[in-house]
Amino acid sequence: MAKIRKQDALDYHAQGKPGKIEVIPTKPYSSQRDLSLAYSPGVAEPCEKIAENPEDVYKYTSKANLVAVISNGTAVLGLGDIGPAASKPVMEGKGVLFKIFADIDVFDIEVDANDPEKFIQTVKSIAPTFGGINLEDIKAPEAFEIEERLKEELDIPVMHDDQHGTAIISAAALLNALELADKKVEDVKVVISGAGASAMSSAKLYCSLGVPLKHIYMFDSKGLLSKERQGLSGNKLHFATHERSSELADEMKDADVFIGLSRGGIVSKAMIKSMAENPVVFALANPEPEIPYKDAMDARNDVIMATGRSDNPNQVNNVLGFPFIFRGALDVRAKSINEEMKLAAVHAIAELAKETVPDEVSEAYGEKSITFGRDQFIPKPLDPRLIYYVAPAVAKAAMDSGVARKPIEDWEAYEGELKKRLGLDNKLVRTITEKAEQHPKRVVFAEADNYKILKAAQTAYEEGVTYPVLLGRKEKVEQMIEEYNMEFPEVEILDPKSDDEDDRRERYAKQFFEMRKRKGFTEYEAKKIMRERNYFGSMMVHAGDADAMISGATRKYRDVMKPALQVIGTQEGVERVAGMYILITKRGPIFLADTTVNFDPNAEEIADLANNVAKTVRKFKVTPRIALLSYSNFGSASGEDAGKMAKAVEIIHDKYPTLTVDGEVQANFAMNNDMMMDQFPFSELANKKVNTFIFPNLSSGNIAYKLLQEMTEGEAIGPVLVGLRKSVHVLQLGSSVREIVNMVKVAVVDAQNK
Repeated sequence: MAKIRKQDALDYHAQGKPGKIEVIPTKPYSSQRDLSLAYSPGVAEPCEKIAENPEDVYKYTSKANLVAVISNGTAVLGLGDIGPAASKPVMEGKGVLFKIFADIDVFDIEVDANDPEKFIQTVKSIAPTFGGINLEDIKAPEAFEIEERLKEELDIPVMHDDQHGTAIISAAALLNALELADKKVEDVKVVISGAGASAMSSAKLYCSLGVPLKHIYMFDSKGLLSKERQGLSGNKLHFATHERSSELADEMKDADVFIGLSRGGIVSKAMIKSMAENPVVFALANPEPEIPYKDAMDARNDVIMATGRSDNPNQVNNVLGFPFIFRGALDVRAKSINEEMKLAAVHAIAELAKETVPDEVSEAYGEKSITFGRDQFIPKPLDPRLIYYVAPAVAKAAMDSGVARKPIEDWEAYEGELKKRLGLDNKLVRTITEKAEQHPKRVVFAEADNYKILKAAQTAYEEGVTYPVLLGRKEKVEQMIEEYNMEFPEVEILDPKSDDEDDRRERYAKQFFEMRKRKGFTEYEAKKIMRERNYFGSMMVHAGDADAMISGATRKYRDVMKPALQVIGTQEGVERVAGMYILITKRGPIFLADTTVNFDPNAEEIADLANNVAKTVRKFKVTPRIALLSYSNFGSASGEDAGKMAKAVEIIHDKYPTLTVDGEVQANFAMNNDMMMDQFPFSELANKKVNTFIFPNLSSGNIAYKLLQEMTEGEAIGPVLVGLRKSVHVLQLGSSVREIVNMVKVAVVDAQNK
């Protein structure tokens, strides 16, 4: 797992606007009329409608898509009872997950109330605001009473995710693991270490799946829950079906299933060896499981294992469940989240794990193919199909069990709506990150004596996406690493001007001279120029001593581009390199080119540029839909640029007939599908979501992307150099650390592809 430094975590939450979530208006507000509609007097109309018919609150307000994440901070993550204020970062984080995975809006509510009755009354008082309530990080046994009461007394979905999230995901995993073990759920002996909220809920759900109650052996910190134990609470008493207490090691003998929901290091290899054939081991304690994955695998080769960690196969991760369970419940306006809905989620998640995994998911995790088996019996968290597998299953169960107030009639249309909600915004960045993590590459950082570059190199190294090679004066770089308390174990620091690099510099100079001797370079000039970092770094990539290079944060763009073109050169069949920017927006990623290289390309060059950009876009697993932009719409205005773009479209249709492309077209029509359909239904782009924009010249492209970058709050990645033979990318002056890290990830993925 990527190393998280204390200061990095604090900076992440504090920099810019503090916190992780904000409220954004969804209606126009630029004029006095807009404000009058939003508030007084216009707001009176929906108020009166809701007063007449309370169900209209779902029509006129955000209630239908709004969940409260509520905690009193009594059982926060692994931090314990830290209070409501200290729990707020976690609750905000839960809100982020709701939004990015299921497009559900969240208000996080931290309640200063340890007394269950006070907490319950507080939640009941604010419940009219919300379409659903996610209880979070509340200690047991109070959590059981709070959830049960709120479920009984409110008519909206209520779920304590700490209880049911792990239960639902582990139950889905258990079904598939038992199938792989060729065992029946009603026959297995299940040992559970832990008797908290998640353990109780998990055990109850396993019973719903068919595990007999008497087959469950549950341990708390004092031992087995048994009839001879005194003073057990109602929930623990329910599982105290065995006559006498015993030790965990004793009950592990011949057990079919071990579920760990307690603490790390309590299970030994010997205990795993004592289990039945094909044992199912879910060691779910975090950050350290009850037994490390490697130790369990070393103990015996027939273990079927899951953990709570992302760096092991089969991660039991609550994010596989809660966003999509609430999504389905909200979409049918369910009165509650009942047992039928939870079981529907279990079976949907279990079935999805058996389906053929899309290429983009396999590639994101660095595998050629992911298939159902011992290393894949739980879906991956980045699987985009979760929302339209789990949410409809939950919604249908709500309808069948009689708790839905707004039944879905067109399931195909509903699935389409769910897919539309996802977009490809954060998913694209996550996919690039995951793919880079699977096969890290050696990246040359040509300006390592710059703080932002050095910090980005450290961050990328700790995220596990690169092995940095730092170029600069060794003493200065080492001094900065010490000054800023950075860690680069065994990092390579090279100074192209140092005598220590004489041999390497001589070798590079000879290779460079052979490449450029008929293009104006003498051998003396070749040797001299190798002292410059961008030439030296480019030669490292050319010679195979590194896989990629990042530069440009402190240099003029052309000062980096020139060495890259002279040393690396273009791909076969590519005459011109182009610069492409990716903007991550709410409508999904948009790709803009050329924004950094070609001043005034002609029609033929634009056609080839568009084709090369399309190839790059496809590498991000996005289907390019390309608009060639101008001030004219399909001949509506004359002029050199408009004519050039129209001719480029003709060339593309002739040379690259498989591309979805049209133009010349104005940017607003290209962005607005309704306008395009209304005015130009004949266009190849009509009724399509355009995501790739080609500009007529460098001036328009550069101005447009910089305006968009500053005006929107979306993330920017770029410029991505399109057409170079190897992975070299040039940063923009003033790039932030985050932007540099994103470019490193792009460079790594580019190197993987090449």
